[in-house]
Amino acid sequence: MSELPSEYHRNLPYGERLSAAELVGHPFFPFEGDVQVVPLAEPVIPEPPRRGEPGGEPCGTCAAPDRLVIWRDDQWQLKSFDERGLPFVALLEPREHYRLDNLPPELTATLGVLIQRVAGAIGRLDAVGRTHFNRWGDGSEHFHLWFMARPLGMMQLRGAMIAAWDDLLPNVPSEKHAENAQLVAAALAEGGGEAV
Repeated sequence: MSELPSEYHRNLPYGERLSAAELVGHPFFPFEGDVQVVPLAEPVIPEPPRRGEPGGEPCGTCAAPDRLVIWRDDQWQLKSFDERGLPFVALLEPREHYRLDNLPPELTATLGVLIQRVAGAIGRLDAVGRTHFNRWGDGSEHFHLWFMARPLGMMQLRGAMIAAWDDLLPNVPSEKHAENAQLVAAALAEGGGEAV
């Protein structure tokens, strides 16, 4: 890349391996020993389109709006994923295609209450200590929030590395996942909307 877009970019050591020392030994880091960080790649500009953006793959939610949905109301839906290592993993998204920056005020106004409801519903599962939620918007343009249930008592799964632990832990059996999804959907339906 000949021209880097900002001073921040110009100060990074592209092609070099950064040290993992800040992470190794941290109580939440799931790896030990000789951990190597991959070399830092140069920026890709313009960035490739995400799913749902012009030039990108079609939006998966809009193409199959009912896929994986366990609960919905007029504005929002919650999807649950099988074959995960955590007790429960879900995605909250608007039923219509919006990005975070163009989410209508009436939907934005309901988001905080809905985050609280979803976290409370997931927290009813007996295996759950806490429910983490976060947003990564690099894969799909359709706005979505991830919910990840930290297993009760498993303190090393706290923090940002919970997503890595989800990939590392053995998958929850399909029957237990289905049971958990039904419990969460029913708990959400108590406050409105419908279990699917």
